[in-house]
Amino acid sequence: MKLDILREKLAYQPLLLGAVALLASAALAAVSAATGPAIAAAEAKDLRDSLAEVLPRGLADNDFLKDTVDLEKDGKTITVYRARHGGEVRAALFKVAERGYAGEIQILMAVDMDGRTLGVRVLKHSETPGLGDKIELRKDDWVLAFDGKSLADPGPEKWAVKKDNGVFDQFAGATITPRAVVKAVKGGLEFFAARKQEITG
Repeated sequence: MKLDILREKLAYQPLLLGAVALLASAALAAVSAATGPAIAAAEAKDLRDSLAEVLPRGLADNDFLKDTVDLEKDGKTITVYRARHGGEVRAALFKVAERGYAGEIQILMAVDMDGRTLGVRVLKHSETPGLGDKIELRKDDWVLAFDGKSLADPGPEKWAVKKDNGVFDQFAGATITPRAVVKAVKGGLEFFAARKQEITG
């Protein structure tokens, strides 16, 4: 008799556990479906705001989040956002990255059709606070030194920090960080020059 009761209890527990798991999964799916569009919209707004920060106001009249081309660079896919005015591509916006002192530094840059930088912003980094974080515009205006620069201005050999005989300032005690940003921006300009036809096509 006791054995029959025990068997019934043992069969009941897995069924109850399965039912609870099924209900929990359904609830999670419902929450995900309800919040998914809001999360996607917030991410799109953040990206649009970041892109607009490196692009001069009035230069584009299109939704550049929907006007993109994916290109390969060093085995990685780079999404290029095309800023158009009157249907004509006026600028390309894309992310580049380089290894800094404490990890990867992610940079967003905009380049006009003459290969000049319109704006450069650091999106993400883990550099030393108080030293390497001067690459952020909210901490220092150092990053604005890239505005209007091209591969020809200041010239390939001058795309370096002053310590390396270049034209860009470095930070006291943190040369590796600005050196990485300079390298990343120069690499971005080289990428644009090499792929301009694909970007504008």
